Amino acid sequence: MSTEQAFKALERAGWGARADTYGLLTGRVTDRMAERLLDAAGVVAGRRVLDVGTGPGYAAGRAAERGALTTGVDMSGEMVALARRRSSEVRFLQADADELPFPDSSFDALVGNFVINHLPTPERAIREFVRVLAPGGEIALSTWDLPEHNRILGILLDALRDCGVGEAAPGPDPFRFADDEELRGLLRGGGLEAVEVRQASLSHRVGGADQLWEGMLGGSVRTAGLVLKQPPETRARIRATAERLAEVYRAGGELVIPVSARIGHGRTA
Repeated sequence: MSTEQAFKALERAGWGARADTYGLLTGRVTDRMAERLLDAAGVVAGRRVLDVGTGPGYAAGRAAERGALTTGVDMSGEMVALARRRSSEVRFLQADADELPFPDSSFDALVGNFVINHLPTPERAIREFVRVLAPGGEIALSTWDLPEHNRILGILLDALRDCGVGEAAPGPDPFRFADDEELRGLLRGGGLEAVEVRQASLSHRVGGADQLWEGMLGGSVRTAGLVLKQPPETRARIRATAERLAEVYRAGGELVIPVSARIGHGRTA
C-alpha cells in the first residue's frame, strides 16, 4: 500500500469512527462556517452545487435550504449515512475528492468545508474540482488557520507539545493552506481566475472542560489518535494541560474560544 493509500485508509476509518462524535465540537464550528463558504461560492437558488468532503452534510444541507440543487460526497460511508439521515433534500454519495464520479461541467459551484487540509494530493484534487465545474463556475474552500490563531485546535496541539508528545501519524501538513499564498497558488494552479483569500473568524462557546475534551477527541483523527495511543498517565497529563490552557478563555460558566480560518475562492474560465 502506498503512502497516499495508507493515509486515505486512515482518514476513511478515522472519520467513520467519529461520525457520531464529530458534532460534539468540531462539527458545530464547521457548521457555523458553512454560510460564509456558500456566500463565497455564490450559492443561490437553482444553482447545481457539489459539497466535497461533506461529512454530516452541514454545508450541503444549508445549500439546499437556499434552494440549490445539491450533491454531497464523502470518502466515509458512515459520514454519508449520517448526512442522508440529516437531510433528505440532498443527494449524498461515497466518493474520493480526487476521483469524483461526475461528468465534466456537472456543477455551477463547488464547496469544500475544511476538506483541502485532509487531502494527500490537493493539486490533483483541485484539477478534479475544476473538471466537474461548468464555465464560470465558482469554487470556495475553507481551511484552518494556524493553531496560535485558531484555538479550537491549538489548545490540544499546544498541550501535546507541552507534554513532550511526538508527531501524529504521517500525512499532509494540516496547516499548509493557512498560508494565504499557498492557498492562492493551489487555486491558480488549478486554472482558476479571480482568486482571493479571506479570513473568517468567530468565537465559539463551550460549556466547560469536559465538553471541550470530549469534543476535541471526538472531532479529529490524527491528533486524537496521538492522544489515545499514550499510556493513561500521559493522557491524564495532556488533559490537565489542555484544561489549564483553556482557562484563559473562561467567561463566567463557559469557555469562549477564538476560531480562525481561511476561505479561498476562484472561478473557472
